[in-house]
Amino acid sequence: MVDRRHLNTLYVSTEGAYVRKDGENAVVEVDGGERLRVPLHKLGSIAPFGRVTISTGLMAAAVESGIAITHFSDNGRFLARVEGPVSGNVLLRRDQFRVHESEAASANFAAVIIIAKASNQRAVLQRALRDHGDGLDQTARDALHSSVEHLADAARRCLKPRALDEVRGVEGEAARAYFGVFDHLICVKEPGLRFGARSRRPPLDAVNALLSFLYTLLAHDCRSALEGVGLDPAVGFLHRLRPGRPSLALDLMEELRPHLADRLALINRGEIGVSDFRLFENGAVLLNDDARKQVLVAFQERKREEIEHPFLKEKLAIGLLPHIQARLLAKAVRGDLDGYPPMIWK
Repeated sequence: MVDRRHLNTLYVSTEGAYVRKDGENAVVEVDGGERLRVPLHKLGSIAPFGRVTISTGLMAAAVESGIAITHFSDNGRFLARVEGPVSGNVLLRRDQFRVHESEAASANFAAVIIIAKASNQRAVLQRALRDHGDGLDQTARDALHSSVEHLADAARRCLKPRALDEVRGVEGEAARAYFGVFDHLICVKEPGLRFGARSRRPPLDAVNALLSFLYTLLAHDCRSALEGVGLDPAVGFLHRLRPGRPSLALDLMEELRPHLADRLALINRGEIGVSDFRLFENGAVLLNDDARKQVLVAFQERKREEIEHPFLKEKLAIGLLPHIQARLLAKAVRGDLDGYPPMIWK
């Protein structure tokens, strides 16, 4: 029996690509030539970006095999998802809905999520100070140290029982402290790669465009992981119900994105530059096609790195974290664990 938690996502972003089934394989063709062949049993999901065609034969095989196909626009906006019958445990989802309906229970889960998120954001800032703090002026160093303390305080405040709105308020304050110094994480001096403030729909600068694309990839993995353990990705605890929004997937990715998306290594290493972005008339800034492929490759390589899980005390690939955390979240929702153990980087 194949353990689908350990399988990969096939990202297809080449304009005009055609993905078909050949035997027990998914084959990617571009301009009539084969570019990639992947056995279906090694896939957990397929994620086409932009003008990519999926054959009906592959779509049928994917549905039958439990491989979800998630379509995105070329800039990473979610469009549609094709999947087979929901296989989740109805009793688990019932428990999930009960937690969601209880503000106190939701607040408990939300507080743990924010503790992990703030702690991981704090670790990102501390790493920046350690790695290139000597290259910053005193004002920047002071700002980073202040944000580090603010994030530590946010995590401490969530250790005490609080109403859900209070927890969300702490999260908002922590986000402002974190993104308020985010520009100091960027080592390059190129004016076109500065960060002013977080902008989402649409991203209004290059750094926001890169962050938004990486967050899209991570949200996809979190959604797939939640569905894999039988949880409903639309019913969250920190993020509340909103039509079309995978609220629980957004909850799950909060603790993961500081280390999986926010480290900006591609920019700091000079692998992504100003020429890798397109500016549109409405002010939107998006990655171009070649840069998007480069980010996809870097994201997949990052997922292959290994880390010791602080709760399981086991070494595992970073790409498995959404699946591991989804499984732990399901156990906590069912009551098999006293509480949800989030992923906090050491």
